Amino acid sequence: MAGPRTAQRGVKKRPSGPPSGPRTQVRWPRWLHTPVRTPRRRLALVLVLVVLFGGFGAWALYGSDWFRVRQVKAAGTRVLTPDEVVAAARAPVDAPLVSVDTDEMAGRLRAALPRIKAVEVVRSWPHTIVLKVVERTPELAMRSGGKYSEVDDEGVRFATVRTLPKGVPLLEMAVSDSPSLHRFGIDRLRRAATDVVGRLPEAVHKDVRRVRVASYDSVTLKLTGGRTVVWGSREQGAEKAKVLVALLKAARGAHHFDVAVPSAPAASGS
Repeated sequence: MAGPRTAQRGVKKRPSGPPSGPRTQVRWPRWLHTPVRTPRRRLALVLVLVVLFGGFGAWALYGSDWFRVRQVKAAGTRVLTPDEVVAAARAPVDAPLVSVDTDEMAGRLRAALPRIKAVEVVRSWPHTIVLKVVERTPELAMRSGGKYSEVDDEGVRFATVRTLPKGVPLLEMAVSDSPSLHRFGIDRLRRAATDVVGRLPEAVHKDVRRVRVASYDSVTLKLTGGRTVVWGSREQGAEKAKVLVALLKAARGAHHFDVAVPSAPAASGS
């Protein structure tokens, strides 16, 4: 009598699990499963990837609609309006954002709007241009017909307004017969005037009503209360400002002050 082991010898063991159907073999390109064993093959693979992704990136930046100029904004304006700045920029709407010449646009803005002292044109991805402007601030104003030309701290005449800006002294250029006009030029003489005013502390600056320039060495300030200050040239401006403050406090009843030579100041009149 055969034992259990003998009875099972002729029985073929069937595999467990569901029967498997016909298999489909996927054939991948040879270069994908070939081991990258040599530097040359590695370099070739890197170059292929660079070309593929570089081509896609170039298309995305220049050919697609994803990164095109859709919006232009202006920031930092005080007197100018954002609409004025945007209009003067003439940004190429619908052009690829990456192709925008920011330096050219900044130059165009400064030429069209002299009130702009500095401007930064920024690409804000994916589709916006931001114009960050810094406006000139009037330090003095010159009478021009029935209007006024604003002059900034660099002596630049940048805008014409109908009324004298509040708190801005009037600049009188009496240099038509002065040799300084030919030697230094009108622009440098204006800068001398703005430099003098810029040196003044706020306590004195707020009282200045007129600045008269007769020559490079002859700048005179007209203050409130009929007071006059002979400043002289722009040299030693910081020292002259300190002396003037002390002189105004020491001789409160005086109307004429001279700090042209700060080591020997003078006050007179009552």
